[in-house]
Amino acid sequence: MQQKIVLIGGPGTGKTTVINNLTKRGFNCMPEISREVTLEAQQKGIEQLFLTEPLLFSEMLLEGRIKQHKKASELHSNIVFFDRGIPDVFAYMDYYNTNYPDKFKEKSNTFTYSKIFHFAPWKEIHTTDNERYETFEEAVKIDSFLTKAYKELGYQLINVPFGSIEKRTNFILNSLSGE
Repeated sequence: MQQKIVLIGGPGTGKTTVINNLTKRGFNCMPEISREVTLEAQQKGIEQLFLTEPLLFSEMLLEGRIKQHKKASELHSNIVFFDRGIPDVFAYMDYYNTNYPDKFKEKSNTFTYSKIFHFAPWKEIHTTDNERYETFEEAVKIDSFLTKAYKELGYQLINVPFGSIEKRTNFILNSLSGE
């Protein structure tokens, strides 16, 4: 049975760096798609789609993450890693106090994952850029909404310790091989 492994945490916690390391090591990985959606909107003149049209942005993310989940199921691979999962979408909407239809939580229950690795906020590595505009303090608050969302869905979170990219990647792989 294929394991679908999600890396979660607030912005700037090192998830994408570890996903890139896993990809380099030959693992199948599904990238974070929110930057892609944000850049696409910016090309159409909408600076921060999530802030101006949070429901539209979230619909696009939900659709993209469901496509990733389905695509992963088609891969002939024992393990597929995801840079964020479907529940991240409603967790962010909860953080921004945005009303949304029930389908966001329903899809989170339909398209499930095997394990969730949590990357806690880490001030020393947190940075901002054109697509990641959240301060460290905001990242900490977002992280609490993310962990709450996954726990409400019944997931147990595995906390990834701070350390080098190699140590963090090895921690995840060792956690999976120790079963």
